[in-house]
Amino acid sequence: MPDRLIRVNAYTTFDLVDGFARGHDFEEEAVAVLNVTAPREDPDEVTIELELDNGQLETLPAHAEGVTLSAAEARELAGELEKYAACVDAASDDG
Repeated sequence: MPDRLIRVNAYTTFDLVDGFARGHDFEEEAVAVLNVTAPREDPDEVTIELELDNGQLETLPAHAEGVTLSAAEARELAGELEKYAACVDAASDDG
């Protein structure tokens, strides 16, 4: 991944996942780095960052997206992820 903005190391949550970017007049797919962190000292938020491999993109310049969540928001997101993961598991069991 040239010109990487998110540092990838042994502690990165997911170093390569399938990603996509969608706009009004484009949609691009690329491998991506997805990372979840919190400050080491006095953590007061959870940060989620996503960076698509800009070597695979034609429309978008190199960039990373991110959101910061409170602890309660992070727990709510975790619950939603568990719920939808269970749906995917159940669908896989049916097939």
